[in-house]
Amino acid sequence: MKKMKLFYNGKHSLNWWVIVPTFILVVLGIVMVYSASSYSAENTYGNAMYFAQKQIIGAMIGFAILVFCYFMDYKILSSLKYIALGIGIVFLAIVFIPGVGIENYGAKRWIGFGFFSIQASEIAKFCFIIFCAGYMAQYKEKMNTFRGVLPVLCSGFCMCVLIMLEPNMSITLCLGAVMIVMLLVGGIKIRHLCALGVPLLTAIPVLIFMEPYRIKRIIAFLDPWASPQGEGFQLIQSLYSLGSGGWFGVGLFNSRAKYSFLPFSESDFIFSIIGEELGLIGAGVVLILFAILIVAGFKIAMRSNTRFGCYMATGITSILAIQVILNVAVVTGLVPPTGLPLPLMSAGGTSLVVFLASIGVLLNIHRQNQENRYVMPVKKSSLVPSLAKR
Repeated sequence: MKKMKLFYNGKHSLNWWVIVPTFILVVLGIVMVYSASSYSAENTYGNAMYFAQKQIIGAMIGFAILVFCYFMDYKILSSLKYIALGIGIVFLAIVFIPGVGIENYGAKRWIGFGFFSIQASEIAKFCFIIFCAGYMAQYKEKMNTFRGVLPVLCSGFCMCVLIMLEPNMSITLCLGAVMIVMLLVGGIKIRHLCALGVPLLTAIPVLIFMEPYRIKRIIAFLDPWASPQGEGFQLIQSLYSLGSGGWFGVGLFNSRAKYSFLPFSESDFIFSIIGEELGLIGAGVVLILFAILIVAGFKIAMRSNTRFGCYMATGITSILAIQVILNVAVVTGLVPPTGLPLPLMSAGGTSLVVFLASIGVLLNIHRQNQENRYVMPVKKSSLVPSLAKR
């Protein structure tokens, strides 16, 4: 049996279609976090740079881990799939332990470590991707059977339940969507997926009506001006912020919405501040950068020489794409309001570090694809499992 190395010693090949958009988005995110949070940070903490400093620290740690993941042999993650799943579930369970889990705004989503905290669900969703990719690659011949997909479904269901209990419906939907994408790539039969889709679609309205605040959010989405000082306030202020930006924006650092008008302007609604200060042109450039990054990620998946690499790249890129689409849809009023950060840009150290680490893995997969291309010709997988070779 071939011994697995921690680091891959092949040819170094950089994918600038991934690196450049990532770097620009992170740097611009730091600037926009400062702009969006300076007023509230000064009033709350006496330091206008409070959130920006945390974002800078998160970026430094994240880029360091990105470099490590780039040089590490990503295939070692396949052998750690069950450990990753265990870590994800344990982290999600720990938030409910009194004295360990931190509650903010009525939700238990963070684990306290003295002078810093981490958001468990941000780590758990990538642990799930590792498990899912590793399991599907190892048991590829079983993925077209219902029994074969059960471990993925059960682990995903377990994590979704724990995240819902926090509660955090937005991340639950993201994780569920990624699970479906990866099962499709893994080879699940359509009839099995349809059989699973009916109870899942039925569960969504049930989960909504279980919590009164979710019903209020749906009502506010349908007509935010019916409660302009209540549930509709945040969406209305987001639309005002985006609308006042016009084509070219009111200018960097000149946002008016950040002066206590738009709650969570530095995190969930940072795209509104981007639209206000940089205008439609600036917001469009941000979306183009995300689109370049997402397309590059899926290309890496399609050109992967291993099933595990294909599945990992698909999962990483899918979670990025889903969160971008949902975040932008929320701030523009296309879907009901829900708390979901914009990847690489919203304030939040855990999200930033984990996304940068995952991009390091993505670059590692590309690097090994390029090296192996000269050793063993491989057809493009087009995300079809039968063409991805292990």
